[in-house]
Amino acid sequence: MNKKILIYVLLPLLIFSFSNTFAQTSRKPDPSGVNTGSSSDLDTAAFKVVDTLAKKKDTTVAALNSSVKKLASTVSNVANADGKNKVAINLVWLLITGFLVFFMQAGFALVETGLTRAKNVAHTMAMNLFVYPAGVLGFFVCGFALMFGGVGALGTLGGFDGLNQEFTINILGHTFGLFGTKGFFMNGVYDVGVLGFFVFQAVFMDATATIPTGAMAERWKFASFAISGALIGGLIYPLYGNWVWGGGWLSQLGVNFGLGHGHLDFAGSSVVHLSGGVLAFVGARMIGPRLGKYNKDKSANAIPGHNIPMAVLGTLVLAFGWFGFNAGSTFAGTDFRFAVVAFNTMIASCGGILASTLWIWYVRGNKPDVSMMCNGLLAGLVAITAPCAYVTPIGGLIIGLVSGVLVVEVTLFMEKKLRIDDPVGAVAVHGANGVWGVLALGLFADGNYGDGINGVKGTVTGLFYGGGWGQFIAEAIGAATNIVFIGAAGWLMFKLLDKLVGNRVKPEVEMYGLDLPEMGIDGYSGIRMDKNAETPLSR
Repeated sequence: MNKKILIYVLLPLLIFSFSNTFAQTSRKPDPSGVNTGSSSDLDTAAFKVVDTLAKKKDTTVAALNSSVKKLASTVSNVANADGKNKVAINLVWLLITGFLVFFMQAGFALVETGLTRAKNVAHTMAMNLFVYPAGVLGFFVCGFALMFGGVGALGTLGGFDGLNQEFTINILGHTFGLFGTKGFFMNGVYDVGVLGFFVFQAVFMDATATIPTGAMAERWKFASFAISGALIGGLIYPLYGNWVWGGGWLSQLGVNFGLGHGHLDFAGSSVVHLSGGVLAFVGARMIGPRLGKYNKDKSANAIPGHNIPMAVLGTLVLAFGWFGFNAGSTFAGTDFRFAVVAFNTMIASCGGILASTLWIWYVRGNKPDVSMMCNGLLAGLVAITAPCAYVTPIGGLIIGLVSGVLVVEVTLFMEKKLRIDDPVGAVAVHGANGVWGVLALGLFADGNYGDGINGVKGTVTGLFYGGGWGQFIAEAIGAATNIVFIGAAGWLMFKLLDKLVGNRVKPEVEMYGLDLPEMGIDGYSGIRMDKNAETPLSR
């Protein structure tokens, strides 16, 4: 009985399914996707006009004239739809990659917190959280206008040309752009392309403002940090950024002085990372080392991070977000060069971690240091950020390998020779490799990309590919300018903050841990910790 019921139920279903296999459809299934997408998907009304005209049999002159007019109108509609789709692709690409960059903030938080001590967990995490609103609000008020207020039309994002006011000076017949003057509080630039562009650029700025929090961790007052985030996002970062990305004077070194295509930085080795690294260096130098870091004979004591798994996870989060950081800087999902950028980003990071691991293992020590492995991967990413669109895969690998050695040597030099306490190695990762990244562009750019960039005809070609010294000199000038300007601005900012609210917590607060005194809550509530044991005794 049960078998008969099952047959009665299944037989009609099989017959219905079989009959539908041969049912007439207007479009055949396309499992490969090759035939999916046609002119009918661009503009249905336009497609109907074309179909009607194709079937029309009236061949009189009047009818042909009418058909030509309709066809011309249809072509215009289709072209407009195509253009709108192109801009839509670019906007979606820009925002998705921007969201990836924002996710890097979680990576920074995990790396910095993992490499510092348990008694400062809440404070370190709080800095990585609050730097986001502090920096973005400063960028909203004036930073974006100073940086991009004179950048000109946003070609890949709809062509809005309202960001058209750059403050310039003229010296010996050459124009030098200094800062933009359009878009304060985003007034007058209420445009989809501009607002999308703001989101993407704001998360880049956020990375710069975050970098000093690692170098100054475990002794920096939260009030001083919070104000610094707004000042970096509103003034310091945007001014140098304008000179490179906003049409300012460093970008015009090619037009004005024949130095390649001017100072180029595809995704931020100098604008983002070197800026953050210089601020980290100045801040760590001024605030001084953590208690117990150095002995009377100037030898250094190790202060281990409390959670290496957290640091490793944060490093991988940063590496993931970096694909958006670099590839998104094409500003166009229709610029297929982003595939080259993504590959170079990957291969350089692998070169960085390989070189740092082997160097600390066999040359500078006898163990593969996990924290140095993390910093090697990040160093490779920082170094490839400027040249990622301009170099070959072999060039990307070489750049990464050099960065891995560089990050180890600069970390040891900072700690042992300069006696600057940088808990996470921010200066070595972002500062030293920010310099290496832009210089590497001037050496390894292979001449396959960048035609017309910064108003200079021809592609970008470095010294090793027959481009001469011009591009390398432009990169060196940009790096030197960053060190001088950002260094001076950072020194002034930290001096003013020290007078206003003080930069460093009291010794007893540092010894106890910053969580409860500074933040009002322990990062690890309910866990008994020997906080004094976390601080080495100076000898």
